[in-house]
Amino acid sequence: MRAYTIIFEADTRAGRLFDLLLIATILASVAVVILDSVQSITARHGTLFDVLEWGFTLLFTVEYVLRLACVRRPLRYATSFFGIVDLLAVLPTYLAFFMPEVHALIDVRMLRLLRVFRILKLGAYVSEFGFLGAAMMASRRKIIVFIGFVLITVTVLGTVMYVVEGPENGFTSIPVAIYWGITTMTTVGFGDITPKTDFGRFIASCMMLMGWGILAVPTGIVTAEMTARRMGPPVTTRTCPDCLTEGHDADARFCKHCGKPLPAHQHD
Repeated sequence: MRAYTIIFEADTRAGRLFDLLLIATILASVAVVILDSVQSITARHGTLFDVLEWGFTLLFTVEYVLRLACVRRPLRYATSFFGIVDLLAVLPTYLAFFMPEVHALIDVRMLRLLRVFRILKLGAYVSEFGFLGAAMMASRRKIIVFIGFVLITVTVLGTVMYVVEGPENGFTSIPVAIYWGITTMTTVGFGDITPKTDFGRFIASCMMLMGWGILAVPTGIVTAEMTARRMGPPVTTRTCPDCLTEGHDADARFCKHCGKPLPAHQHD
C-alpha cells in the first residue's frame, strides 16, 4: 500500500518527489530522442544515445510493472488512458529491434507529462478542465448546428465566387472555391487564391467581416453553458486502487464510482 500511495497519489512528499523525478526522466528521454534525430549530433554521440535510451526504457518498464502490481485490477489499469500511454512509453524501443522506424514514436512519452496536474497539486485546474469538457459536451448540439451553418455559408458563397471569378482567376472548381471560402471565413487567408474582380473582392470583404463574428460564436456558446453550471468542490489526487477513478474528497472513505474502500488519505 505504501508503494501505491507513492506511485498513484501526489498528496504526500514521497508521491510528489516520485512524480517530479518521473517527469524529469520523461523530459530527458524525449530530449535524447530529439537530439538523436539530428545527424551531426548522432554521428558523435550515437552510442551514448543508445545507452541512455535503453536505460530510460528499463526504468519505465520497471515503473509500469510496479503500477500494475500496485492496483487491485491490473487489466483495468492496463486498458486505461494512462495505462496505454505508459505501455507506449516502453513499447517502441522493444519494437525497434524489428522495425527501426518505430523508434521515433518514443516521443509519445510526452503524453505522460499530463501527470503534471497531479504533481503540482493543481486539483482545482483538473476540476476546471473537467468542468470545461462537460460544458463543451453540453454545447455540442449548438456547436454542430453552428458548424453546419458555416459550411452552408462557405458552400453558397464559394459557388458564387466560382461563378463570378471563374477558372481564369484561380477558382478552377467549386471545391477549390469552397476551400478559398473556408480560409477566408476563418481569417487565415493563405493568399494562394485571390479574387480579381470588383464584385469578387466585395464578397471576400463581407466574408472577412463575417469571420470576425463567427470566430467568437463557439466561445460564447461554451461560456454561456459554463456560467449556467456550478463549480463543484475542490478535489484531491486520491485514486481508487480498484477502478482507478481519481479526484475523491479528502474525507472520502469509499470510491464514489465503484463503492470500494479507499486507502487512508495521507496529506502533508
